[in-house]
Amino acid sequence: MTHLLGVDLGTTAVKAALFDACGKRVASATQEYALKTPAPLMVEQEVAVYWGAFRDALAAVLAAGRVPPRWIRALGISAQGETLIAIDRRGDPLAPAIVWMDNRAQRESEDLAACLGDARVHEATGQVRMLPMWPASKILWLRRNRVEVFRQVYKFLLLEDYFLYRLTGRFVAEGSLLCSTTYWELRTKRYWKAMLEQLEIGEEMLPEVVEPGQLIGRIRREAAEELGLAPETLITTGALDQACGALGVGNLKPGIFSECTGSNVAVVALVDRPRIDLRRELPCFYYALPDTYMMHAFSMTGGMILRWFRDGFCGEAMQEAAASGTDSYDLLTREAAGVPAGAEGLALLPHFQGAGLPESNPLARGVLYGLTLHHTRAHVLRAILESIAMTCRRMIEAMRDLGIEVSEVRCLGGGAKSALWCQIKADLTGLPVVTMRNTEDAACLGAAVLAGAATGVWESAAEALSRIVQTDRRFEPDPGRRDEYERLYATYRLLYDSLLPVFNRR
Repeated sequence: MTHLLGVDLGTTAVKAALFDACGKRVASATQEYALKTPAPLMVEQEVAVYWGAFRDALAAVLAAGRVPPRWIRALGISAQGETLIAIDRRGDPLAPAIVWMDNRAQRESEDLAACLGDARVHEATGQVRMLPMWPASKILWLRRNRVEVFRQVYKFLLLEDYFLYRLTGRFVAEGSLLCSTTYWELRTKRYWKAMLEQLEIGEEMLPEVVEPGQLIGRIRREAAEELGLAPETLITTGALDQACGALGVGNLKPGIFSECTGSNVAVVALVDRPRIDLRRELPCFYYALPDTYMMHAFSMTGGMILRWFRDGFCGEAMQEAAASGTDSYDLLTREAAGVPAGAEGLALLPHFQGAGLPESNPLARGVLYGLTLHHTRAHVLRAILESIAMTCRRMIEAMRDLGIEVSEVRCLGGGAKSALWCQIKADLTGLPVVTMRNTEDAACLGAAVLAGAATGVWESAAEALSRIVQTDRRFEPDPGRRDEYERLYATYRLLYDSLLPVFNRR
């Protein structure tokens, strides 16, 4: 029993990967799903869809890997944060999961900020201000707007917590996901009583708090039978997807900077103690390793914009890709490569679901600026890629303002597969961009490494990753594009600042 499963519960897909005792991927599989948007600020998902995608991804991995289930020692989970699930006493969901990017709780977040103060929230939880996406805001929204659901709630769970319950029967949660609930204290590692009083819930309605990468127990027999796993399989806590991804590319100590472009964009830099940003731009999170912390910024949307554009405006490219067995994203980025840097004056603000950190503005919206009759679909594609790179640069600048030095960027997530996108990021940030050989599987690998360290397959996560993680490609900034990208970035910043009065108007 030396094989390990790492599962990444993502925003629009579940990915599962099987690794051997050397950390080599044996097989992987991905199951996608579409989110539900019943109203402009609402983003939901049926909880059964998450579980079904998880089950199907595991089945595909076991079939492709041809490894007997009894060889699999443990399973670890990488999970999206802030997605809230309310369950009853039988463990059944009372309503669809409220997805992390859901912004319905505008009034509730404002009311909590008025009662507690953003400065106090920041000091207690590490989060720079109250936002509608935080689970505390969502719980208050449920209390006010779904009274019958709220009355029946037995536990409020995050997505990782729910899966751990289904797998082991235990209600547990770990700090890397809990810190952005804003009802958990970063320093004491306890639930924040002041916030619970505002929400009118008790600690009994929340899971037991444990560390990331901690053994929880054996899989329940019913779950093992449903998933095709052996009853001896061990289940461990994992961590926030961005923490697992950073771990998976070797982000183990201060001085290493990692960036992930998946459905959204996120950056991670480790710090040795909780840090408070006096300007309240960058939050501090608990990391995937005990008593380790990370400065963490993220956007509300990222690669999801490219998918939105592909699905809505590039039908023939998808058909061509399907007919030729090519990745549709490869075709689109090839199209964008034919457009010069700066997309000939076209600029995109990628705030389709609000602006994430460091702006922290849920009212911001996406803006395509500079359109002329000369511009084509390829220009829009280039502008999308460049907008995400500008988001990365904005986050890096906020890190540097805190005295955190960034000398190179380790890229992971789906965006790291695109050489064009990586080069654009290098050109726009002025920093070398590095991808790792395991970039595609970084979050799953991070979860698997935590599971392996917790169950004795490896001595520690650091020891395992020192052998597993290896550099693949390196992209150096092109000085010839610097002036054009400096002009584009200045436009990007000016557009946002100029449109603030429009965004903030209700």
